[in-house]
Amino acid sequence: VGLVRFATQIPDAVADPNTPTDAIVVLTGGSGRLNAGLELLAGKRAPKLFVSGVYRGVDVATLLEVSKRSPGDIDCCIEIGHSAGDTAGNADETAAWMGDHGYHSLRLVTSSYHLARGLLEFRLAMPGVTLVPHPVFTQTVKQDQWWAWPGTASLIVGEFNKYLLVWPRHAAHCLVSGKQKR
Repeated sequence: VGLVRFATQIPDAVADPNTPTDAIVVLTGGSGRLNAGLELLAGKRAPKLFVSGVYRGVDVATLLEVSKRSPGDIDCCIEIGHSAGDTAGNADETAAWMGDHGYHSLRLVTSSYHLARGLLEFRLAMPGVTLVPHPVFTQTVKQDQWWAWPGTASLIVGEFNKYLLVWPRHAAHCLVSGKQKR
């Protein structure tokens, strides 16, 4: 039942495509994420783009080249982080970056199936930051009738299992935070 509920709550559209934020944050690891972040930056949804979890040795110029973009006016507005190796690491790396810049809101760009866990990790790392989810949709992930597509089913089951590992930590944090506020 939990798996079915999780799968049906995976977004199939961007709920809020227009709200401006202090930053756009792209989590590496899925196709289309970087291009979506670059489109949002070009569309002036935020003045800065942070790409978290980039392989060491890759710089902004390389990212733009891989995404088939010319630097133009946007290369000055892109920063990258190399220390994250997983979603919790992305949240920690981004929290430090956000703190260094004094930012209070971000648009989180990640795959639709990864968004629920990403939001949990980011809420844990940055409880006072406003998060605007921005799911990215990959054609190879068949969200409609996901159970009938072995690759998609495996992906969603794996993401659900990872979500289940994060959720208790999030719930415990909320309990502790609630007790401290009283």
